[in-house]
Amino acid sequence: MTTDERYMQRCLQLAQNGRQNAKPNPMVGAVIVVDGRIIGEGYHVRCGQGHAEVNAFASVSAEDEKLLHEATIYVSLEPCSHYGKTPPCADLIIKKGVKRVVVGCIDEFAEVQGRGIQKLRDAGIEVTVGVLENECKALNRRFFTFHRLSRPYIILKWAQTANGFIDDNGKALAISTSFTQMLSHKLRAEEDAILVGRVTNEREHPQLTVRQWDGSNPKRLVIDRHHPLNLEVLHAHHIQSLIVEGGRKTLDSFLEQGLWDEIRVETNTRLTVGGGTRAPQLPANVQVFSQQVFDENIIVNYMKV
Repeated sequence: MTTDERYMQRCLQLAQNGRQNAKPNPMVGAVIVVDGRIIGEGYHVRCGQGHAEVNAFASVSAEDEKLLHEATIYVSLEPCSHYGKTPPCADLIIKKGVKRVVVGCIDEFAEVQGRGIQKLRDAGIEVTVGVLENECKALNRRFFTFHRLSRPYIILKWAQTANGFIDDNGKALAISTSFTQMLSHKLRAEEDAILVGRVTNEREHPQLTVRQWDGSNPKRLVIDRHHPLNLEVLHAHHIQSLIVEGGRKTLDSFLEQGLWDEIRVETNTRLTVGGGTRAPQLPANVQVFSQQVFDENIIVNYMKV
């Protein structure tokens, strides 16, 4: 790992602290370095409050302020160049007189898209772009999908038995363990909305809450053929991410339309049933990006190739 990558990794660590409260803004971390020493760092804590760069500069001591002209500031996402709820961070960086800026990835938001980087370069600041770019993009994949495709980032999710069923001959079945159920509630706390189909809603009466985790409950959505999903409405209501936890028919409808960005499958390797509803078939264009084992249960996350 290079020096730039090491400090960018720290930016990513900091950024994740804003996972709950930065929304609908992206998660961003910033680190200020002089001669191999971190003199300031920060992250975007809450929407409407100071961005990562602002908080990083605020953390610099009065004694270290005089060193900023020799400093490099690392930022996981391109500094903003427009006036929103806060002033442009690119202007602040220029005002502080830092020597160099290292950016993880370009901001795809229409108001930025390279303008922040260009403003810094026009001011004579050396700018390096693309350090740990894939990791920085992955961190804010919900934000980028929302602005690029005008729809939420969609996560299809189901649990299945070892022999590939999602229920026991049509009856609801406890496939998750108490621990993996808690992880499901953690996921709900991180996403904006959750959706099931009418049959699942009427048969199982799922609460779809985060009762085993800390955070806000996602917006609850139920669809059927009379009330189909309208992505434009979700976009208009600023819903950046959606979990689909429906039954086979609901999940297949998303798969057939290619309306998914991530698939999360939990398999209980010790549980089998004699029959029931088969789990959906994974599409061909998937690749594993994470796999976790919790006793007898395995959770695998897939993304599109």
